[in-house]
Amino acid sequence: MTDFIPPAKPLIGDEEVAAVERVLRSGMLAQGTEVADFEREFAETFELGRGCVAVNSGTSGLHLGLLAAGVGPGDEVVVPSFTFAATANAVALTGATPVFADIDPATFCLDPASAEAAITDRTKGVLPVHLYGHPAAMPAFAALAERRGVQVFEDAAQAHGATLGGRPVGTWGRFGMFSLYPTKNMTSGEGGMVACADADTVRTVQLLRNQGMLQQYHNELVGLNNRMTNIHAAIGRVQLTKVLAWNERRRENAAFLSANLAGVRTPAVAEGAVHVFHQYTVRVPDDRDGFAAALKSEYAIGSGAFYPVPVHRLAPFASADADLPQTDAAAAQCLSLPVHPSVGPAELERIVTAVNALARAGG
Repeated sequence: MTDFIPPAKPLIGDEEVAAVERVLRSGMLAQGTEVADFEREFAETFELGRGCVAVNSGTSGLHLGLLAAGVGPGDEVVVPSFTFAATANAVALTGATPVFADIDPATFCLDPASAEAAITDRTKGVLPVHLYGHPAAMPAFAALAERRGVQVFEDAAQAHGATLGGRPVGTWGRFGMFSLYPTKNMTSGEGGMVACADADTVRTVQLLRNQGMLQQYHNELVGLNNRMTNIHAAIGRVQLTKVLAWNERRRENAAFLSANLAGVRTPAVAEGAVHVFHQYTVRVPDDRDGFAAALKSEYAIGSGAFYPVPVHRLAPFASADADLPQTDAAAAQCLSLPVHPSVGPAELERIVTAVNALARAGG
């Protein structure tokens, strides 16, 4: 029987297991020095040059970052609709309104011109997503923010280590959020990391994650319990020692696929961008879902349709008034193929053979 190639696969080794055991045996399980070390090492590994705050999920990171930036009821934040719902959910959870804009069809990231057209006198900020590991057009968003007097925030959930013009994602906005969910380029089991532009934002996110206090029983504001545990931080610290090599393997796998696939549109990489290929996403112009089903049933290859329902068409946001043709096209055509570090030469050959055969046959 042919082994199934999964679309994503967390990589957990003996080192992660040993780190968890070390923390468990220490008895210090809740947020502590392990988390503080993880925060510092995360900033160092990705050369962020800013303070990082660990939280219990990527969604929490977005939520707290937005709150720290002053986003609240009556405000609007411009977001892409072609993304995971958490991007818009985090805005809505502050009491603000997500306003949806279209994407660049080449990179799948928020289009600066569409975002600017969505700005009103209630707009507090713009929240690009570095989708699939490709950096959004951040110089254009920085210029837009200066021109229109709004803030820039970054959803870097899928883009650990991605850069544009040599500058890391997560360093352009008031904050940048990285997810640490198991299928991301690195994981802490579950969690998120907020990279903050200044000390005030760091402190506010720290307060918000911990019931509004830095000193026990001296609450300064109304906060949440969004802390990361030492257990999760220990996993993340080990993963930091591996993620850069894993990213390089993802790029190598992506390069092989792009050089050999035919009949589908392979991913673009913008000039000056370092894409970390959280997903390797092609366009299948006809019957994407049938193509994916055939990959699985005939070739034992997994794939993922991210995201088949644009966020502005989901029930919580269905009243949103948005005409987003590039988003609708991507939602109908995009298919992500296995590119993770566990995919070896034989698996890559099989993916190429399968995709090319199905493309020739019309899916």
